[in-house]
Amino acid sequence: MTAIENSKLAIIGAGAVGTSIAYAAITRGSAREVVLYDVNTARVDAETLDLAHGTLFTGSTSISGGDDLDIVIGSHVIVITAGAKQHPGQSRLDLASTNVDILRDLMPKLVARAPDAVYLLVTNPCDVMVVAALAISGLPNGRVFASGTVLDSSRLRWLLAKRVGVSASSVHAMIVGEHGDSEFALWSQASVGPVPILEWRTKDVAPLDLEELDRIAADVKNAAYRVIAGKGATNYAIGLSAARIAEAVLRDEHAVLPVSSMLTDYRGISGVALSIPSVVGARGITHVIDTPFSPRELELLTISANAMKGTLGPLGF
Repeated sequence: MTAIENSKLAIIGAGAVGTSIAYAAITRGSAREVVLYDVNTARVDAETLDLAHGTLFTGSTSISGGDDLDIVIGSHVIVITAGAKQHPGQSRLDLASTNVDILRDLMPKLVARAPDAVYLLVTNPCDVMVVAALAISGLPNGRVFASGTVLDSSRLRWLLAKRVGVSASSVHAMIVGEHGDSEFALWSQASVGPVPILEWRTKDVAPLDLEELDRIAADVKNAAYRVIAGKGATNYAIGLSAARIAEAVLRDEHAVLPVSSMLTDYRGISGVALSIPSVVGARGITHVIDTPFSPRELELLTISANAMKGTLGPLGF
């Protein structure tokens, strides 16, 4: 594994999500150079200036921004956040048509300037955006993928950690499938340390059962709606998770993350993008892991796939 020297991370969109990704990347030292692009000149200039004013207190990462798309030239990873905002009560799939149209205009311009970059889609519905971006760009599968359920999995691990009284890093559990209403927890593979989740026992903590696990998974599924209802957007956690994914590419980590990519005959599923544990390195996704699923989990994965197909069809993909 070899980290990319003088790594450059470009972020498209200077809204709440894009600026949170930039902030996270600067404070975490995700890349040597971070650039922020937006069509709103005043907004992107102000956000870039605000971020730059704090770099005395971070590492050696530089930040610049502007409304000229040439700023992405030489980027190793491009994170796309541009798109319509999700409003309270609106599902991610409701945004599909508007955001695909934005991508039709944007993606060719980005590829012309950064043909060798890895493209990370954060714009919702991110699973749909992967399929659209691949079709529009002609780039190889693996170099275009979405943040998927990386954040959802973080939410799940945080809730489980609170429940059983250990650190989130000691909980191993993932949300898979659609990043949306049909997502589900891969309980058959979940554990606390090396102990299967349903077998975890301590004298001070009551054991978990499937009914409680289902409630926890439902809380994860509805978490974004709760945040959006209270403050209008989710931004800090997705900023951190997107920066983390970018690091896996820029540092060639070969990290296992539940990102969303186009599937080809995966458990009989093709032509849609879903989140499956995948190996992420300098070339993007190197392979999607042949993850064990219980019979019920396979049913749920098929439900997710069908939900995606129902959305992609009217969009022409």
